[in-house]
Amino acid sequence: MDIRTLALALALGNLSLCAALFFFDYERRKSLSLSTWAVAKQCQAVAWLLLYFRGVLPDFLGGPLANLLLFAGVALDAGAFWDAANRPSWRRVLLPALALASLAYLACQFIDSEGGLRVATGAVILGGFYLAGVAALLRFWRAGSMLCRFLTVTMSVLAVVVAARGVLSVLLPEGWSWVSPAIMAGVGYGALYLLMLLNGFGYLLLSREKLQGELDRLETIDALTDVPNRRGFYQALQPWMALARRPGQPTALIILNLDQFKRVNDSYGHPVGDSVLKTMVDVCRKQLRDSDLMGRLGGAEFAVQLPRTSLEDARLVAERIRKAVEGMPVKADKAIIQLTASLGVTTIRAEDTTVSLFKRADEALQAAKLRGRNQVAEAETPSLEV
Repeated sequence: MDIRTLALALALGNLSLCAALFFFDYERRKSLSLSTWAVAKQCQAVAWLLLYFRGVLPDFLGGPLANLLLFAGVALDAGAFWDAANRPSWRRVLLPALALASLAYLACQFIDSEGGLRVATGAVILGGFYLAGVAALLRFWRAGSMLCRFLTVTMSVLAVVVAARGVLSVLLPEGWSWVSPAIMAGVGYGALYLLMLLNGFGYLLLSREKLQGELDRLETIDALTDVPNRRGFYQALQPWMALARRPGQPTALIILNLDQFKRVNDSYGHPVGDSVLKTMVDVCRKQLRDSDLMGRLGGAEFAVQLPRTSLEDARLVAERIRKAVEGMPVKADKAIIQLTASLGVTTIRAEDTTVSLFKRADEALQAAKLRGRNQVAEAETPSLEV
C-alpha cells in the first residue's frame, strides 16, 4: 500500500467514524472523553484528506497544515484516554507540548522542507503523542483487563517503531545493506496504520468494557448508599457460608433496622430520608474493620458481615454501632432528626443456608424491637440434646 492509498483509507475511515459519532447518543450530551475523541477524529480525517490531495492543493495545505492537524488529532487522542482515566489536567501538559512540537516541525519545514529532518521530526512527534496515550493506559495496568494490557504493549511497540523509522531515515538515509529505505518507509507507514486502527478500535472497546463494568457494578451495589445491595451482599456472603462448615473462628452477621424510619420520609420527605441513610452508613462504617462488609437489604434495613468474629464480639460491635447511630443527629431543613436503631446478632452455623441464617438474624432483630427498640438482641443458641 503506497502512502497515497494509505492516506485515502485513513481519511475515509475517520470520516465515517466522525459521522457515526455525530449520531451516537444524539439526544444526550456526550461525555468529555468521547467529545475529545470525536474532535481528534475530525482533525485526523481532515489531515489525511489534505495529504491525499497533496500536489493538487497548495503546498501549504497539503504539507505543513495537514501535518499540524494530524499532530493535533493524535494529541487529542491521547487526551481522550486521559479524560477516560479521570485526569482532565492533561491539557496543562499536552496542549503546550503540541504547540512546541508544531513550532519544531515548522522550523524543520523552513530549514529543510524536502529533506529527512522534516520526516524524522514528524515521526517522532506522532510516536511521542501516541506514547502519551499509552501512559494513560499504564495507570490501569495492575487492575486493567487483558484488552487494556494488550493495547498498552502493542501501541507502545508500534509507537516506538514509528518514531524509530523517522530517526533512522536521518541517521541511515541509504538504509542498511539488507534493508532499503523503501522497506524502512513501508514498515513505518504500516506501523502508523496499525497504530491508528488499534487506537480507534481500542478506545471504543475500552469504553464498551468500562460501561459493562459499571452496569455489572450497579447490579450488586446500592446506588444511594454505595454499599452492596441484597444481591451483592448475598454473593459476598457465600464463601463464608462454606467456611462455616470447617473448624475455626466463626463469622458473625448483624441485621440493623432504623427505628420508625417511615416517619422521617413522611414528615420531611424522601430527600431527607436519603440523606439520613447515607449519613447512617458513613457512621456505621467508622465502627467496622476494613474486612467487615456492610450491605443494604432494602428500605432502612442493613446487614453487616463480620469475618472471624465470635457472637460475643459481634454483640460488642453491634452495641458500638447502636450508640453511634443514637448519637448521630441529622440536620434537616427545619429540624434536627435524632434516630435509633435495633440490631439482631447471630453467627453462621455449619448447617446454615442463607434462608435459615437471615431468618435467625431477623428473629433476633424482631426481639430487639419488641423489647422497646434501640437495642441489640442475640439469636438464641441451639440447645444441646441430652
